Amino acid sequence: MAFKCKIIVLACVIALSASQGFKNSKRKPASPAPPARAASDPDTEITSSCPEDGFFADAEQCDKYYQCSNGEITEKLCPDGMVFNDYNSQDEKCDLPFNLDCSQRPKLQTPIPSQHCVRQNGYFPHEEPHECGKFFYCVDGKFNMITCPEDLVYNEKTGICTWADEAKKKGCGAADIFQFKCPEVNETFGLTHPRYADPDDCQFFYVCINGNVPRRGGCKLGQAFDDVQKRCEWARKVPECKDWYKDRLTDAELDALENPPVAKPKPSGSPSRRKPQRPKLGKNKQ
Repeated sequence: MAFKCKIIVLACVIALSASQGFKNSKRKPASPAPPARAASDPDTEITSSCPEDGFFADAEQCDKYYQCSNGEITEKLCPDGMVFNDYNSQDEKCDLPFNLDCSQRPKLQTPIPSQHCVRQNGYFPHEEPHECGKFFYCVDGKFNMITCPEDLVYNEKTGICTWADEAKKKGCGAADIFQFKCPEVNETFGLTHPRYADPDDCQFFYVCINGNVPRRGGCKLGQAFDDVQKRCEWARKVPECKDWYKDRLTDAELDALENPPVAKPKPSGSPSRRKPQRPKLGKNKQ
């Protein structure tokens, strides 16, 4: 009986030791591997494999892109001055730099300049710094000079004509363009964007944005800016401008501008062009 008990105790000790050893031998679970980057991720550089058929931007150069077709990759370049538009991978489209953000892939191909054209294609400022409102539109290295509307400046950042204070072009500020300085006013009044008559032209006036940035506006033909009422009025009603159009318009022409003929209202109903129907013959009563 004692021998049997010893065997039972020994078996329990062995089982307990084996259990403890197994517990200590367990490994800690490995950290999960980071998820693989999807092949279609737009930041993935296309170098050795195609995520799908289509057109994909280069990761560093804004005018370089790749065409993927049936697993084959073809490297391509936009025409000089254009950059690749990667908004839709199914469209092969090169665009003007103003329409895209190339800050993440700023490299460009070596420029091919020509007369007035920094690159073969695009919009470029005039070489003369004082030519604020003139710029060049280039196609395949051939230029066409464009002039902005009066009082506007070519904006090199947007490729369009804007107000001088928006273009921020050196030597082409509002004070340089207009030769007009807004009178000093307090901040509260400045927020009303006060208006002032153009001292040299009755038809025009200046709006001082926030009280200190001048922009030039104009009244329609036959009118002048009334600096008292701060609005456009017929020139003959503004004492200092009553003769402004004397050498340009006759009294009859001014009258026609001030009192345009009133169009006669059209009649509400118009006569029908259909031929009148013949009356139906009634049946003879029996």
